[in-house]
Amino acid sequence: MKKNDEMNDHPHISKFLSYILRHHPESIGITLDSDGWVEIDLLLAQAQKHGRGISRQELQETVDNNSKKRFTVSEDGCRIRAAQGHSTVQVSMNLAPQMPPDVLYHGTATRFLDSIMRQGLQAGARHHVHLSADRETAVKVGQRHGKPVVLCIDAAAMHQAGWAFYLSDNQVWLTEAVPPQYLAVVE
Repeated sequence: MKKNDEMNDHPHISKFLSYILRHHPESIGITLDSDGWVEIDLLLAQAQKHGRGISRQELQETVDNNSKKRFTVSEDGCRIRAAQGHSTVQVSMNLAPQMPPDVLYHGTATRFLDSIMRQGLQAGARHHVHLSADRETAVKVGQRHGKPVVLCIDAAAMHQAGWAFYLSDNQVWLTEAVPPQYLAVVE
């Protein structure tokens, strides 16, 4: 028998929500506001109209049980947005700059290491470089792309040099880029 939280995990809904809220809201005929929010009732209606019936309970279970906490529901329970990771969708998350920990981590695949050590970390299709506060999370991220390697970021020195850091709703650290002089490979 599955554990209770596994029974309420809806990975197909999570993937669908990520696609819609982070990348292509127009694919089901919705538009996110400038902060990335959409009315939940509209999202569910448009999903249903496009053959993706999701109940309010399934949506809430997906939000509550998503291990990466990718989604945020507004305090009034009426709106939803992706916590971070937008690509084609221009949104302002209205995150205030934060003092980062002295060290942050980034997981990637070994095949990207030479390029990263020359050019630094770039946001690419995303709006920010995603960093974690712990090595374990960085390893998991790196494994998604191939043989993992973990980079250590001297966030204290970057911050002192004027780089801004932001903390997303799901505790992912964000910055515009990480120049190579602030990177080291974790052995």
